[in-house]
Amino acid sequence: MIVVTSPDVPGYRTVKVLGLVRGNTIRARHLGKDILAWLRNLAGGEVHEYTKMMAEAREQAIDRMLEEAEALGADAVVAVRFQTAMIQQGAAEMLCYGTAVKLAPLEDEPAQGRLIPAAEDGPA
Repeated sequence: MIVVTSPDVPGYRTVKVLGLVRGNTIRARHLGKDILAWLRNLAGGEVHEYTKMMAEAREQAIDRMLEEAEALGADAVVAVRFQTAMIQQGAAEMLCYGTAVKLAPLEDEPAQGRLIPAAEDGPA
């Protein structure tokens, strides 16, 4: 399935808007990983434990959104966005949402300045 952040898909036209689709997940921090992250934070730099957790949360939210889109018979999800929210101390929600649509390929447009073929029976 096509997933884009733009409002349309290049090479296609939207023939039907099926509606909002969304997927979410809530992730809680792990005490053991929190201690490692805290120690890493003292030294500065990227906190790999949280980076990995957020990447996994994004993927799961996308998968759940796509399940909704497939259930509607969508060809694509356009205008996809992510949002995060703190649910409680140590737990956050990752939300992915967009618009499910049906698509049709754009018909080839005639090239500008194209030569018009001569009549088959030759010049008059």
